[in-house]
Amino acid sequence: MNKNKNLNTPKTIDCNSKLLDLSTPSIMGILNLTDDSFYDGGKHNSVKKALLQTEKMLDDGANIIDIGAYSSRPNSIHISIDEEWQRLEKTLQIINKEFPYVILSVDTFRSEIAWRSVDNGADIINDISAGNLDQEMFDVVADLNIPYIMMHMQGTPQTMQNNPYYNCIEKEVVNYFLRKVKTLQQKGLNKIILDPGFGFGKTVEHNYQLLNKLEELHALELPLLVGVSRKSMVYKVLGTDATNSLNGTTTIHTLCLSKGVSILRVHDVKEAVECVKLINFAKNQL
Repeated sequence: MNKNKNLNTPKTIDCNSKLLDLSTPSIMGILNLTDDSFYDGGKHNSVKKALLQTEKMLDDGANIIDIGAYSSRPNSIHISIDEEWQRLEKTLQIINKEFPYVILSVDTFRSEIAWRSVDNGADIINDISAGNLDQEMFDVVADLNIPYIMMHMQGTPQTMQNNPYYNCIEKEVVNYFLRKVKTLQQKGLNKIILDPGFGFGKTVEHNYQLLNKLEELHALELPLLVGVSRKSMVYKVLGTDATNSLNGTTTIHTLCLSKGVSILRVHDVKEAVECVKLINFAKNQL
């Protein structure tokens, strides 16, 4: 396996009969339906607001819309399955109806929400816990044969920043995914996307150590997704806050793209699309 390039990584993924083309990097627009997400909590927590934001992100060039109804910021409030679904159900149904061609991802670690979401039009399940917070998740996504994004995280959203520790972060993340991928493939699921989990159970230093070795994850020969948009790994280094960290986010996106990342999960779609266009144009001049 080639550790430094993603030549053997799948270039297309069947997403519930919609084709996701990864021959060039794709942009996943974040649609938070929560009140307490770290950057945009409360901005899109009604169906009307969610539809307007979805339309804007699609106009700006998003390939995927990732809908989340459970806040996973550090020390977030735990909510029930019923509350998560109450936030999600109607918005998911209406977005699927209004934009039937769009690839919809649902950000959840709960297998019951995954089942309901796919039944209501979701094309991808995005699980921050890689099955660790719901032992039924792997069986469910395998039965659904749905593309599955699994993320690396230490602990839970409520505990993940309580003194995270690694001996060698890139090796531990690779080994973590090796075990998870093997289990999923034994269950018959091969449509897997890996998210190294920047900001989830990692210090600022851990995040940059992992970023510097990100190409090591290509050993698994699976597409990589990164979510660094306006996170503390950006604004703490710059001495600012999430609101003022767009330029820093774009800088980290550029580094990730140079390391072969296939999907950027972002708040700011237009700027991410421009970043991809410029890098692709530069590569084509070689």
